[in-house]
Amino acid sequence: MPSQNSELQHELFSPERIRVTWSGTASVEDAAQAFGMSRSKGYDPVRRGEFPCRVLLIVRAARVVSASPLRVLEGGEPEYTGAVSTSTNPS
Repeated sequence: MPSQNSELQHELFSPERIRVTWSGTASVEDAAQAFGMSRSKGYDPVRRGEFPCRVLLIVRAARVVSASPLRVLEGGEPEYTGAVSTSTNPS
């Protein structure tokens, strides 16, 4: 039997609710929660370029394109952004 917490989690991050409540981009925290990850667990794959959605790096902030988690949640196919460079020096 699913717990109340998991049912609430599913309701908060259902594709229908995401369409209505998220703007053009969302925080990594919200997108991670939509996939059942914690905040810190969400940032690890962002740093490695393995987050299952498109991530925009804007100055020092990371934002998730809202349409991307919808496609992943509805279709199951991840949209990886690619590895994020942590170096400012070109190789």
